[in-house]
This record gives sequence, C-alpha cells and structure tokens, in this order.
Amino acid sequence: MMDWQRLLSGKRFGMEGYHGRPHERTDYQRDYDRLIFSSPFRRLQNKTQVFPLPGSIFVHNRLTHSLEVSCVGRSLGDHVGKALASVYPELAPALANLGSIISAACLAHDMGNPPFGHSGERAISAYFLEGNGKALEARVREEGGRWEDFTRFEGNANALRLLTHQFIGRRPGGFALTYCTLAAIVKYPYASIHAGERGKFGFFQSEEESYHRLAEELGILRDPERPERFLRYPLVYLVEAADDICYQIMDIEDAHKLHILTKEEAISLLLGFFEGEKLKHVENVMAHVADTNERIAYLRSCIVGLLVNECARVFLEREPGLLDGSFRRPLTDEIAPTPRLAYAECSRTAYEKIYPAKEVLDVELAGYHVFSHLIDSLTEAVMNPEHAYSKLLLRRVPEQYDTRAKTTYGKIQCVLDYISGMTDVYALDLYRKVTGMSLPAV
Repeated sequence: MMDWQRLLSGKRFGMEGYHGRPHERTDYQRDYDRLIFSSPFRRLQNKTQVFPLPGSIFVHNRLTHSLEVSCVGRSLGDHVGKALASVYPELAPALANLGSIISAACLAHDMGNPPFGHSGERAISAYFLEGNGKALEARVREEGGRWEDFTRFEGNANALRLLTHQFIGRRPGGFALTYCTLAAIVKYPYASIHAGERGKFGFFQSEEESYHRLAEELGILRDPERPERFLRYPLVYLVEAADDICYQIMDIEDAHKLHILTKEEAISLLLGFFEGEKLKHVENVMAHVADTNERIAYLRSCIVGLLVNECARVFLEREPGLLDGSFRRPLTDEIAPTPRLAYAECSRTAYEKIYPAKEVLDVELAGYHVFSHLIDSLTEAVMNPEHAYSKLLLRRVPEQYDTRAKTTYGKIQCVLDYISGMTDVYALDLYRKVTGMSLPAV
C-alpha cells in the first residue's frame, strides 16, 4: 500500500540537491507561480479547447479552461487535505499543501496538448498511422524507437515531456517542478505499448526513465495485475475530477452561447443536478434573475460546488482503495445518483449535439490539413537537412529543439515538440507561409 508520508515529497525533479533550502513560499506555491509565468502556459490562450477561438462571442480556450480547473482543483485539494489531516495528524503540515499541489497540477495538465484541440492529437496520430509518416516506421523500429508513441500521440504524455525534458539551453529537469506536481498529471502511468484499446498512455519512451524516478521517489506501486503498468498516483484522481467537472459543465455553457443548445435545453440539463429543497432554492434564486447568461452562470457555480463536495466525499471514502490500487474509477462515477445521472446526460448531449457541431468539425478538418502539411515539411527537413529548402525551413525552428538528433525517433520528436507547442494562430500562419499562401509585404 502507498503511504502519504512518502507520496508527499517536495523534492524538485532535476534539482534534488537543492531540496530542503528555506523559502518564503512553499515548494508547491513555487510550482504554481513557475507555471503561471511560463511561455508554454501563456500560449494556451491561443489554443482551442473545443470550439473555435472567439470572434464576437467568447468561449473557453485552453488557458481559461486550465485556470478554472486549477480553481476547482484547489477547492478539492483543500477539502480533502483538511479531512485527511484529522486521520493523519502527524502529517497535517504536509496535507495542508494538497490544495496547492492539485492547483499547480491542474494548471499543467493540458500544457502538452497541440493546437486545434483534441483534433490536433488525432491529426498527429493519423499522419503516422495512415499518412505519409507511415513510411518512417521501419527506420524507427530498426533503431529501437517506439513507433506507438507517434501513432497514439497523447497530450498527457507530451505534458510530462514538456515539463521534465532538458531542451537545448535549458536547465536539468525542465521546469524543475516537485515530484508531487509532476506525478499528479500522469493519468495513464504506463508506456504506449501497454496502452490497450483506448490508446491512452502517460509517458513517451524518452521520458520512461523520468517517470520511473518519480515512482521510486514517491513509492508509487506497480499494478499487481499488469506489472508493466504503475498504479495511479492518488492525487491524479483529484486532478481528473477537477478537469471532468469543468469541461462537462463549461461545454454546456459555451454551446448555449454559440446557439448550439437553446436556453431551455441548457437550463434543463443544469437543473438536473439538483433535487428536493436544493432544487427549490436554486429555482427561487433564478426567479430573481432575468438575464439568461447570468442564470446559467449561477447554475454553473452551484453545480461546481455540489460536484466538488461529492468528489471529495468519494475520494475520502475510497482512500484505502486509492492507496492500494483496488479503486480505479473516476470519482465522478460514484457521486450521488441525481448528479451522476445529470452528469451522464450532459455527456450524452455533448457527444450527440456539441462535438459533432459544424463549428467543432471545421476546427478538426482544418487541424488535419494544417498538421499533415507541417509535419510532412518539417520531417522532410530534419531527415534531409542538407537540402536547400530544408536549410531554409529549419531556420524557422527555435534553437531549443534538437533538429540534429541522431535517431529517426529523435528527429520526429523534435518536429512534434515544435508543432505541439504552437498556438492555433501560429500553426495556421506558418502553414500559409510554407505553402506560399501568405507572403511578406514587398
């Protein structure tokens, strides 16, 4: 069984020798601040969450989503930390940091996602699975590279790489975050070759040793049923719950703003989370608010509070199973029946009406085309750097990316590091420039 004393290590990845030095801020507050002030985090403001980036109507992007998830995660962590401190009084000072750990991990959880939302991940995978990239499979495998890292490209694994990899000119340990914060974002603690049918995984071949270091330091156990996998770090469940709470409810709110759902549909879905006296109270408050957007915003805030309490309750009730690995379900699966059914109805609506909407599909179509061309051009350049056009194109790649990697796996990873770090706007602009669709003013 995993134990909290070991699970809550404040060591910094890549800077272990500096552990224990006094600071005015806690290690986890420093993680949060380090992420907030970073360029990759700021770039999330121009990355699609679900809907196209706004014109006259503002909807969530990756940045606003991550900030909201971080707020919800802090509430979950504070709630759970206070409750656990009464069970483990000797660990009370460490458990008081749970809110800070979860909020920092929530900030980081989407930082590895490419442009154009989840369609960006699918476009990268499709390029290597069924596009021109498939021609490189034999070379990658012959050199000992893990081809599945590309055909199952996963933003969660890419986040761990972004945060831990020492890019050229950077310090060891990448962001040098605490082991706790890093482990809390790895939802699928196993390699791509062990991903199974879902295709989800938590670290690339290049970061496998890094995750093993995290697991060793924190005492994360291997799965007794599948020893090639690790059990989840317990705090992952709180990060996952914060993410689930936010995207499910905010997608309904955004869909209403974009007229994909009527106000009656949106309000009905959100009212479904309540029953009895709480439902009467919510309806009474709404009767005093005429503005539809404000009514939906009020419902959203009530639902977030309800789900935070419910997910914290499930975590605390299932704590022994989280520590020994016998409990493996999302916390939202075991909330009370009424909100659980309402949550499932919101999910069903999202898959039937929101995600297939024209606005969402247009982003996906554009993402496939833009990504295929950029990956094609940049891969050709890193594989043949002596060609005249390659020399020109590689000058566009920032120096931190290793275009001279010795292996085919490393060269492809360099291309994906560059592309996944782009914003939607930058990717589209570069695509127009390399295709000649957009030229500098002359």
